Amino acid sequence: MIAGCRLREATALDAEGIAKVHVETWQATYAGILPDRYLVQLSTQARSRYWREAIGRKTEGHVLVLENAEREIVGFGNCGPARIPQPPFEGEIYTLYVTPDWQNQGLGRVLLRGLFEELAAAGMTSGFLWVLSANPTRFFYEAMGGQPVGTRMESFAGAELEETAYGWTDLIAWIKAESER
Repeated sequence: MIAGCRLREATALDAEGIAKVHVETWQATYAGILPDRYLVQLSTQARSRYWREAIGRKTEGHVLVLENAEREIVGFGNCGPARIPQPPFEGEIYTLYVTPDWQNQGLGRVLLRGLFEELAAAGMTSGFLWVLSANPTRFFYEAMGGQPVGTRMESFAGAELEETAYGWTDLIAWIKAESER
């Protein structure tokens, strides 16, 4: 594992750490993309309640966390079946976030691989995700072999935003190639 970090399944006790990463990454990544009034009002406390319930009730698919050597959560992601069918893609990455201080160290790759392994273990051999088209992290997904497979407009926080879907048609081959890296 990179920089003493460990990838593991999340528990409801991780909700506060997940919420902290969620709020920090949104405020850093989406500044200038989402309305400032929305980003300013993001609450770690509210996100913590949301994630505690979502993990406890398993309403947000499979949730993984990355923790550093001090056992602080520095990244998380979740995945499951495609929420809206996007043939030929069976699985979907719902979220993938690494806190700004831990980005550009290979942790996103570790987290993406873990999520792909979860999808493959559940019998889903292809997957996709949506990312805001204005989000510079889309280049990460391209570097990870994701192919643009669609766009859509989403209303969010009073703004109309374009999203791009990135897809991987063979998760098993991708995982195998990563294992050989």
